[in-house]
Amino acid sequence: MWKDRVRNSIPNLFTFGNLYCGFLAIVMAAKGDFQNATLLIVIAMMLDSLDGRLARMLGVAGDFGKELDSLADIVTFGVAPAMMAYYTYFYEFGEVGLLISALFPLFGAFRLARFNLSATNVASAYFSGVPITAAGGILAVVTLFSGRMNDLMVPLVFTGLAFLMVSRVKIPSFKDIPVPRHTFVITFTLLYVTYVMIARSNEWSTFWFVAVPLYIAFLLFSFIKKKKQKQHSNG
Repeated sequence: MWKDRVRNSIPNLFTFGNLYCGFLAIVMAAKGDFQNATLLIVIAMMLDSLDGRLARMLGVAGDFGKELDSLADIVTFGVAPAMMAYYTYFYEFGEVGLLISALFPLFGAFRLARFNLSATNVASAYFSGVPITAAGGILAVVTLFSGRMNDLMVPLVFTGLAFLMVSRVKIPSFKDIPVPRHTFVITFTLLYVTYVMIARSNEWSTFWFVAVPLYIAFLLFSFIKKKKQKQHSNG
């Protein structure tokens, strides 16, 4: 019995990690520490990409995990990036800017509610509209580097992503990309190594040049390896 409870709780721990990163990102954004806020959102994206896969792998996917994931996503990828956008750009417009900033999590909540109502047990190859995870991550990165971009970049990206979330545009889900058994160990190893490198070098940009490319490369390698294994088995 206790083993079943532990197995059911494992994916939720990743979701709680996502939510915790979102909370910390909001705190960092309020302090003006947009670098660490973005870092936390990217880490949350990694955790979010694993909780659902892990639930399916363990055979414990259910409505509770789905709803918990949505609640975490609206905080981490809706509220946190919107606060970053507000404190870096929209604050100049006072209460109007505050209202505009609120549109991002509102649209994100609408998108998540629509997704949960239309979701089935069969994995789809496409999402309807841009997932809030991707939209929030993109907005956070654009906001972080807004000082090096045109002043109109943040509002344009903000508006575009908000409407793309509630659109019917088909976006590849990549749910069929397999996750090998060592993925979770490698993910946290990359996060730890990146943290150590940042702490020693005091260069936050190390994250982008080390962890993210390695993580993407690992997923691509896993996908290609699995494809080749299927070809050999079919042959």
